[in-house]
Amino acid sequence: MSQAEQNLAVAAATDGACSGNPGPGGWGALIRFEDESEVEFGGFNPETTNNRMELQAALFLLQELKNTPFHPCLTIKTDSKYLIDGLEKWMPNWKKKGWKTASGKPVLNQDLWKALDDPQLPKIKLEYVKGHSGERDNDRVDEIAVCFSKGKKIYLKSYNDKK
Repeated sequence: MSQAEQNLAVAAATDGACSGNPGPGGWGALIRFEDESEVEFGGFNPETTNNRMELQAALFLLQELKNTPFHPCLTIKTDSKYLIDGLEKWMPNWKKKGWKTASGKPVLNQDLWKALDDPQLPKIKLEYVKGHSGERDNDRVDEIAVCFSKGKKIYLKSYNDKK
């Protein structure tokens, strides 16, 4: 099937949430396609931090996009400056310094940062969006993340909904 015949992913978003920090956490992610269909994902961790959930959401989404045809202009919307700065600014220096910060301390969440640095993952630009600002995708992944962090049920759109 040619790329023109495929239903390409055209939008994506991630978010993380924590009820207490540390505490129970959740993450949410979504992918929207050219035909306006969507798939949504979420997960839970009983004892974590908001930053770990932000990274987990991005990691899951990038792993999903590895096997999903996407538009070359696709960006991932996030309200996490920690995620963006880590990937785009801090990581090269962390790696040079043996995963130490500028102050010489071990980088927090190193396991997730290293997983995000996997060369097999697609390189997709992150786009900062202000949280709780009415941006549709960010609001939805926030809702998913918060529900997972609080153990509340939420309906997630699946690939089966696209048929």
